Amino acid sequence: MNRRSVEASKTAAGSSQLRDLSNDALIIRLIQTLNRLSRWLTPIHDRTLLEFSLRRGEPSVKEILIRMRDTETEIYALMYVIASERNPDLDRVPRFQPSPAQVAADRSAGPLIMMSEFRRVRESTTSLLRALPDTAWERGGYSRTKRNWTIRELGEFLAEHDREMLTQIDRALARSGARQGIAEVSQVDYAHIEEPFLATISRA
Repeated sequence: MNRRSVEASKTAAGSSQLRDLSNDALIIRLIQTLNRLSRWLTPIHDRTLLEFSLRRGEPSVKEILIRMRDTETEIYALMYVIASERNPDLDRVPRFQPSPAQVAADRSAGPLIMMSEFRRVRESTTSLLRALPDTAWERGGYSRTKRNWTIRELGEFLAEHDREMLTQIDRALARSGARQGIAEVSQVDYAHIEEPFLATISRA
């Protein structure tokens, strides 16, 4: 089985697991992404390793964080209009497009600023979801140009997008050596991040 087939299998398995989660568990999954990013990135000493990619054509950690923030902003806008209107036309929701000023600000800002901006929008998303009764999660909006969405589907989309982005960040951190010299708890890779962390105890 080639790498593309393996990734497709993982994606299908992940999507199936997300569908099995309760609404509350899905909210927790979205919050966990914030904790995992902070656990990985905050302790890193050389932040320049987060700003540049070692391989041409692959995004840097900072670029991935920008992508996460922008995707979150767009999805939040769809969630909000579905939650606040009856059967809304999603084609009327403006697609998020960073302004030249935003692009310039992103260029000069550090990776942890990008992480905090993503955190701010994700906290708005989870606050909106926590305020909804379970029956409201199946509320939907329609689109004639793309696809229809329910709030639940948008939540699952974000969780799957998180998985893809965290996998890319994990790979970038491993290749750059950015984890060297930081606490063991922050060196745990994505494949093992859900396992309980047992610190190594050394005795003299």
